[in-house]
Amino acid sequence: MAVDIKKTAHEMIKNGTWKLEGDTFHQALRLSSGERGVVTYDGDFLFSETWSRRERKEAKKKLSFILGLDTDLDSFYSEISDLPFSFLIEEFRGLTVPAAPSPYQALVEVIAQQQVNFEFAQRTIKNLVEIAGEKVGDVYVFPTAEKVASLTLDELKRAKLGYRAGYIKSLTELYLKGELKLDLWEMDEKEAIKYLTGFRGIGKWTAELFLAYGLRKNTYPAGDLGLRRGIAKIFGKSVKEIKEKDVREVLEPYGKWKGLLAFYITCYDRKTELERRRK
Repeated sequence: MAVDIKKTAHEMIKNGTWKLEGDTFHQALRLSSGERGVVTYDGDFLFSETWSRRERKEAKKKLSFILGLDTDLDSFYSEISDLPFSFLIEEFRGLTVPAAPSPYQALVEVIAQQQVNFEFAQRTIKNLVEIAGEKVGDVYVFPTAEKVASLTLDELKRAKLGYRAGYIKSLTELYLKGELKLDLWEMDEKEAIKYLTGFRGIGKWTAELFLAYGLRKNTYPAGDLGLRRGIAKIFGKSVKEIKEKDVREVLEPYGKWKGLLAFYITCYDRKTELERRRK
């Protein structure tokens, strides 16, 4: 089953670093060589003609990571084909979990989502990108940690980040000093959560979402309101009845697919909440 780029892009943070035109996806990237540019994907990859073979390989790897192009959706759908989640297959067929191009970007974007709804968080992230990012054509490359650290707290707050601006600034400074590690690829979920929550500004929800969004770990923010509400809707319960432990009891049996299933349930909640508000 091929990834549906439109559905996946629809669930991505609208941060100004990418755009979708028809069936063609454009993503602004900064490569390890320092080169900046836009990678295009419509089933095939298109790169800047000036990029070397190594740069093209890196860009392809990054974009595949962002869009989850290697996700085995057929196996996932086989796993959830029985009730109560089978309806999600037709609802979101082809959808994958989008990810951030870098762990640092993931951390910033996840912190920006703390205690606010997703739509508002997207606007603040886009504000930050427009303030501190680099424009390439009509999209932006996400700002570097160095650029974010150079901003004053007042400049950061212009992005409407509120108290989260302080967390982003202090954690960025710790990251640049090497005191906060984000490349936690080899850590298991529990170990990584324990490490991350040792830093002010990173609670369990933030750590769990960061691991899923920044590193594609098979995890999910079990206390997330949208996830709890989605499960409540599917099982005909009130959201107050669904606690973090209930979320885990529902999802853990799905093993390697629990993170993707959690994402589908969250998208289902987001879709139904939007429909409810429109009535």
